[in-house]
Amino acid sequence: MPSGLTRLPPAAPGMRIGLYGGSFNPAHAGHRHVSLMALKRLRLDRLWWIVTPGNPLKDTGELASTEMRMAQAREIADDPRIDVTAFEGEIGARYTVDTLAYLKRRCPGVHFVWVMGADNLAGFHRWRGWRRIARMMPMAIIDRPGWTLRAMNARSAQALSKWRIEEGRATALAGLKAPAWVFLHGPRSHLSSTMLRRMSRTSPSGGR
Repeated sequence: MPSGLTRLPPAAPGMRIGLYGGSFNPAHAGHRHVSLMALKRLRLDRLWWIVTPGNPLKDTGELASTEMRMAQAREIADDPRIDVTAFEGEIGARYTVDTLAYLKRRCPGVHFVWVMGADNLAGFHRWRGWRRIARMMPMAIIDRPGWTLRAMNARSAQALSKWRIEEGRATALAGLKAPAWVFLHGPRSHLSSTMLRRMSRTSPSGGR
């Protein structure tokens, strides 16, 4: 790898790679559940967990260090097909649209798919450059408990409705030209990082 380039997980032209970004504060079995579903249903070669420096739309007051979140994520992922990376901090990207633009430039020929939960689709219209994100690469939306109807009725889902493909065609998604997206139903995890942080604060040990 040439000097000066940010180190990324393995990628080569023709590979089908899912991108799953988040604070992972902390990572939990729900993240792994989503990842394994995406790997299987989208027929991906690999999936990257992109541990973000901080979500501009969320309070970062309880954000653990990047190193701690990375270590927890690697322990939870526990799958050779899942790569944990925090390159966003190195390239100075605060917004997903900038991260994806960087990867498209850096990894030509790789078939990337943006993976996110239905809860994120519900607020997707608030993301910077959300329409550009949709035009940049295919997207897979994973159902989350309590979010199915809200996600599908969201402003962004309505705006992008004509580019939604049938769930039975999910394996073709990575090779499609954006915009293209699929909503994947299946077993759902009720875990969330917010819930786990709340449980840690109220535990007898004070979360230590």
